[in-house]
Amino acid sequence: MREAIEYWLVVAVARTLGRVPRKSARWMARLVAVSVYWCLGRLRRVGGRNLQMALPELSPQARKKILRGVYVSLAWQLVEFCRMQRYTRENTRNWMRTEGLVHYQAAHAKGKGVLVVTGHLGAWELSSFYHSLMGNAMGMVIRRLDNRRLDAYVNNVRCMHGNWVLHKDDFGRGLLMAMHKKQTVGILMDTNMTPPQGEFVDFFGISACTGTGLAHVARKTGAAVLPGFMLWEAAERRYVLHFGEEIEIPHTEDVAGDIVEGTRRCTAAIESWIRRYPDQWLWIHRRWKTRPAGETGLY
Repeated sequence: MREAIEYWLVVAVARTLGRVPRKSARWMARLVAVSVYWCLGRLRRVGGRNLQMALPELSPQARKKILRGVYVSLAWQLVEFCRMQRYTRENTRNWMRTEGLVHYQAAHAKGKGVLVVTGHLGAWELSSFYHSLMGNAMGMVIRRLDNRRLDAYVNNVRCMHGNWVLHKDDFGRGLLMAMHKKQTVGILMDTNMTPPQGEFVDFFGISACTGTGLAHVARKTGAAVLPGFMLWEAAERRYVLHFGEEIEIPHTEDVAGDIVEGTRRCTAAIESWIRRYPDQWLWIHRRWKTRPAGETGLY
């Protein structure tokens, strides 16, 4: 019963926001974001702690402004997801575009598959959807939702234009198969992990346990690796899907060292984009929860 209620509630919200004019829906989302910001104190404290550790050079006022922006960004992403079923090439032409597509095309032309390093920055759900809408279907590594009916609904929206999902519980084999088929897969690499799935690399100058699966697969298959993020460009009043330059994954006799270094390079790329758009990253996630042996917790 609970799963059914959750499912129909989400569907009702999605249908409502899907019918409301886009500008009005975004203003509604902003009001919700402000309410959630003040009501969920624990998440607000986590976000404040993360910003204090990662960007200590900023004033408390500047960090608070960034954190408020995070909630607005998340609320806008909710709106976009609810409206994605209505999006076409034609009706997104004036407020979505791609930049750095040449980097993606060059990576794809190598013929060994493409691994897109991404994270919870900007409109991550919209990024793969828009890429497929433009004729570039890709796979996404995702975690199954506990509500299987809702999981199916969300994945149906994600995959409307040829995308497909790889579940985290079996993504290693799925990634290898995708690279063998010269396909593209996006991987969120900015969440806290635990050993042995993760290794510690610097993230904003703090050791962060980070998933190494992408580096393993890239080293093994020779797949091209490059960053990709769908970001709101305020000056343009549009979303821009950015592809950065290819990230080289080392391939020496030191396999373990290559994996850690490759993971570090991917993490450094994510950090560089977050620094450019700090109010669009998910600071309310306990990214540095797992600590090296002997270290005390940071939260």
